[in-house]
Amino acid sequence: MSIRIRLLLSYTAMLVTTILLFIAAIFLIAIALTGDIQHVRELYTSRYAVMPLTEPEETVSVETKFLSKSSPEQLLDQQFLQELEQRLEPVKAGILVRKGTEIYYASPVLQVAGMNAALPPYEMANLHVRDILETDGHFFTYVKFDFAYTDKTEGGVYVMKEVSPYAELARSLLPVLILFLLLMLALMNGLLNFLVSRSIVLPIDRLKTAAERIRDGELDFRIESSGQDEIGQLSQTFEDMRRKLKESVELQLQYEENRKELISNISHDLRTPITSILGYVEGIRDGVADTPEKREKYLDTIARKAKGMDRLIDELFLFSRLDLGKLPFTFERIDLTAFLDDYLSERKFDLEEQGVTVLYEKAEASPAFVLADREKLRRVLANILDNSLKYMDKQERRILFRLRPEEKQVTIEISDNGPGIDPDVAPHIFDRFYRAEKSRNTETGGSGLGLAIAKQIVDEHRGSIAASSVPGEGLTIVITLPREKEEGV
Repeated sequence: MSIRIRLLLSYTAMLVTTILLFIAAIFLIAIALTGDIQHVRELYTSRYAVMPLTEPEETVSVETKFLSKSSPEQLLDQQFLQELEQRLEPVKAGILVRKGTEIYYASPVLQVAGMNAALPPYEMANLHVRDILETDGHFFTYVKFDFAYTDKTEGGVYVMKEVSPYAELARSLLPVLILFLLLMLALMNGLLNFLVSRSIVLPIDRLKTAAERIRDGELDFRIESSGQDEIGQLSQTFEDMRRKLKESVELQLQYEENRKELISNISHDLRTPITSILGYVEGIRDGVADTPEKREKYLDTIARKAKGMDRLIDELFLFSRLDLGKLPFTFERIDLTAFLDDYLSERKFDLEEQGVTVLYEKAEASPAFVLADREKLRRVLANILDNSLKYMDKQERRILFRLRPEEKQVTIEISDNGPGIDPDVAPHIFDRFYRAEKSRNTETGGSGLGLAIAKQIVDEHRGSIAASSVPGEGLTIVITLPREKEEGV
């Protein structure tokens, strides 16, 4: 038996049981209220009629109407209004006087939130003087009369009583209500059966279609979950599988694209110096370098190009090992303050010989311990320095180091006064083979791997590296490493 038929039978049985219980409950309640079957029949044949006003309501209404025409200012007398209110208390009614846009007086039984907004607009012709209004869940019948005070301000007087029209309406429409409820039960049963069947059959059909599309290699779609039930969970599992497969395919395509780009960049960066070397070799062989000075110049150029190729190959090899996770790291607990002091002491002399002023700012003299590989960290600092030196274009060249230990991390800032870069470009300078200088001239732009290697090393240290720049003022690179606790802490 299919799921659809089983659901139909189960809901049909539920419908029959509900109808029988509903009819039995109606007769039991009716007999309990009326006493016998005859009164039940009379209850069914009763009709709703608009109840007339009670005597106090009628009297007060006529009296206030007369006063509104002859002496409207008397309706602003609090004592007089309280006397009218006392006459209406036996029938649980009240009086309300409106002046302008505000309620001037309202009996306690009429002091309900939103009453002023629920009152009908002024109607000086007084064509509709009786009606029902609703505010804040309360229903009130009213008799009103609109008029004008002596100062031409619009006014109105209301005799109001809170009512509950639902009981009388239910009594008058009980037979129709029962038939309506039975019809609604039947319709709801059919609708519920349809919805429940659809909630099972349609999701299964969608899953079948989705599985066929995945089988055919189509992954650019979304499997909508039908809910939190078992089928909904199955749909979500299918969606997770589709998303993972798509991510895997996209990652594979990205790897392939990166591989092509890597090969293209390597080919370009190797072909350029090789072509130059071959040109100079041909120049020597053809006798173009016909003097010892020219031959020496050609040989120096060949040697420089060969060293550049050797450097590029080393960086490619290092980056490849880092990218594949094949480069071993020897982590140890080091004081970054002392480490940076030693490193700058070693590099300061060489940098000063190149006309570079090195500045060092420390926030505090206390140790700042991190877990790091000394040699790899030196490589990071060296690559950043080399990158800054390549692009410095000012007569007074300056590099500033800042060390800022914080509670949970230690930050190293390296700032130069070079030409800087576009802020939109800053996030990309750590991409492999990326160069802000687009000509790919190794004399001015480097290999494009130095900062990528620095980022890989910092990532292995569970740290982060970022760059910021103001064009024309320089570049700042920020390295953040997790701080280790001091001994005994």
